[in-house]
Amino acid sequence: MTDDTPLDRAHLRAEATGADTDRLAFWNALAEAEMHLLLDAATDDAVTPRLVEIEGARYALAFDLPERLEAFTGAAPTATLSGRRLAAMLAPEALGLALNLDDAPSAQLLPPEAIGWLADTLAHAPEEAERRIAEVTAPGGLPDALLTALDGKLTLAAGLARTAYLAGVTYTDGARGHILGVVDPVPGAEPDLARAVSEALVFSGLDAGQIDVTFLRAAQPLAASLARHGLRIDLPQPEPPGPASDPDAPPRLR
Repeated sequence: MTDDTPLDRAHLRAEATGADTDRLAFWNALAEAEMHLLLDAATDDAVTPRLVEIEGARYALAFDLPERLEAFTGAAPTATLSGRRLAAMLAPEALGLALNLDDAPSAQLLPPEAIGWLADTLAHAPEEAERRIAEVTAPGGLPDALLTALDGKLTLAAGLARTAYLAGVTYTDGARGHILGVVDPVPGAEPDLARAVSEALVFSGLDAGQIDVTFLRAAQPLAASLARHGLRIDLPQPEPPGPASDPDAPPRLR
């Protein structure tokens, strides 16, 4: 028997409360989970999931722990991929997902239309727009669910930037809102970071557009204004690689 996983806990919470925010949190956990897909066959050219048919719908079988897959079927060919990639693979074929079958707390059948919704939600790209800022203020009025989701998404973006600031903002057209200023992002990481914020909004149950995202350099005046008024968020950094071991070197003392 394995300990409960994040996917188990998200499912149990959604079942207990029935709240939209908790159901969305389950789908977010599924998207971010590392899934182990049971295969009929695996070659260099194609991956063919093993399917079961239940009440006229076809389901692929996947597990969030390799031990759960092995307990269910024994030794078998598998593929490991994220929940988001799995949804993108299953949705075009109108396949559902048989999740963690057997005795896991999150065991359930997710029908093809639910997997299609998840794939469509994750494929949605944020819109680009140009707006001029008149004033930067402290953030306020953001729900805890959004802050939690945003923290989780930025934690997964380790190494793509060092710092971000969440602040209130007034635009020159009089509109008010919030902005996340990402300082010194890794070149090319901007789309992934913008998508992470967009997904935090969606899986918090909020409409898109509640937070705008901008990318800037630390030397820009806006960065200083955001640092003065905004909530600082430090993104985790990847661990630096350790020194290569020398087989002839003496052992380290502890």
